[in-house]
Amino acid sequence: MPLPTPQPRTPMHTRRVEYRGFQRDDGWWDIEGEMHDSKPHAFHLTGERAREPNEAIHHMHIRVTLDDQMVVRDVAVAMDAVPHGPCTQAEEPMRRMIGSSIGRGWRQAIERHLGGVQGCTHLRELLFNLATAAFQTRSASFGLPDDGSPPIHLGKCLTWDFNSPVVERIYPMFFRWQPPAKAPVAATTATTAPVAPDAPAQAPQ
Repeated sequence: MPLPTPQPRTPMHTRRVEYRGFQRDDGWWDIEGEMHDSKPHAFHLTGERAREPNEAIHHMHIRVTLDDQMVVRDVAVAMDAVPHGPCTQAEEPMRRMIGSSIGRGWRQAIERHLGGVQGCTHLRELLFNLATAAFQTRSASFGLPDDGSPPIHLGKCLTWDFNSPVVERIYPMFFRWQPPAKAPVAATTATTAPVAPDAPAQAPQ
């Protein structure tokens, strides 16, 4: 079903993002992301050269290699088009993601290793959503974890709400599931022996 007919308008910018997932012959997984930004008109970026209509402003590629535990084993980056020369210096820091796990905490790991001026805003964006492409690539991602916990996608959207009829039909064992209550932390009270008013100060060690 198409969107409603828009008001009269002028195209100003196009961003294309694509993800592709592959199973490697060695049993690991390659997930690739690509971003391409362009404008349908010529424009001049302050401090840089003029761009022709439909010329790439950003054209970036990333490949993340995962093992069966969804741990990042390798990262490769190519920046075919960038708006400023120093942008390419953000390629090497991307390898800091090696050893991180795709799943809960993925965005926090990206922010920890590449946040702020440590990396590139657009490469971070590609990494954020690469995780969902990885789960779609590995059908086993939707299976039941060995530890008896719910599959990672449950409780993350309206359809996969633990109270939804879809969960009741596909994962009946987790229908209306509630996370286990955390054990209360026992309060500890420090006790200090009283010191007589005229007690001498302890000599430094």
